[in-house]
Amino acid sequence: MGTIGNLDDPRLRYDYEQREHGTVEPDTKRAPFRWVSEVAYKNVHRIVARGYDTTELVEQGYNLADMIFIDYQARIPLLEEQKMLNYVMILALDDGLSSPAAISRIVTSSQTLLTQAAGSSILAFGHAYGAFDAFGKMLDNYLAMAEKEGKTQAEIAEVLVREHLNDEYLGVSSLMLKDPAAKRMFARAEKLGVAGQYIAFTREIVKAAQKISEEPLDLDMLGAMGATMMDLGFSPEATWAILAVTRAFAAGAHFCEEMEREPFERFGQRLTPKEYYDGPEDRPVPPLEEREKFAAAEQYKTPEEWKEGFDRKQKMKGTGWAIVEDIADPRTMKK
Repeated sequence: MGTIGNLDDPRLRYDYEQREHGTVEPDTKRAPFRWVSEVAYKNVHRIVARGYDTTELVEQGYNLADMIFIDYQARIPLLEEQKMLNYVMILALDDGLSSPAAISRIVTSSQTLLTQAAGSSILAFGHAYGAFDAFGKMLDNYLAMAEKEGKTQAEIAEVLVREHLNDEYLGVSSLMLKDPAAKRMFARAEKLGVAGQYIAFTREIVKAAQKISEEPLDLDMLGAMGATMMDLGFSPEATWAILAVTRAFAAGAHFCEEMEREPFERFGQRLTPKEYYDGPEDRPVPPLEEREKFAAAEQYKTPEEWKEGFDRKQKMKGTGWAIVEDIADPRTMKK
């Protein structure tokens, strides 16, 4: 058999035809691939997280909230911190048929697995819903700016609000003007003695937003949960993960209820009557030989034509042209 292609090229770093096959001794001159973790390890006798034997932890009476602190912060929390985390997670667990719960049930209706339904629920978290990572990074960015520029929290809060008043992840909105749950969370943190700079800063953000906005605003659950979790020592990313997974418990309950109460929906089963449609009226399909009479190009020759076409496309929903601004990816936000 002859050499394939250019594998006999003398510029190659080795003789391809004489290469070794099978298991060979490791190359000690290069670092081998391996994953190393300081989070946990497991052998046949025990599972150890951040140095603590997890069986011994539960036998001693430590609970899930304690374990979350151990995993994410490598420490056993104060009792007050553990109580506060439980408080936040319980309020995050469910709020009825919200968007993630509804998505979980829609996915369930196609007779799927619970894990798929719960996963789809968590994937519904965006920057208008459950944006704990974006909210937390925003707080960190402006607190760092205040320190660098010698500003007070109140002064930098006004800067923040002027730049983010219309952002969905501000943590201040009109959602909870009559609902005291968010304020109660801050009050609970202060009673337990775990309120810190993030809760204090968020209070200043609320004041600044109320001062600037023409509409009534107040603290919402995104701001309350995000600031409280960060005062407990969790990063924005950890906050997002903990509360999203907490919400998955509720998604599982909605999965079970959908399975038990509603019939399955097969592909093509759902009808969408014309009453639910508000697009162009029914129109005949032209014969192919008359195509040119109806076809329209999408190329523009003048700025005026482009503007006219752009305005027309913005009025057509479902095209993406009416989306005038994308929310920034939090990974690209300055730290």
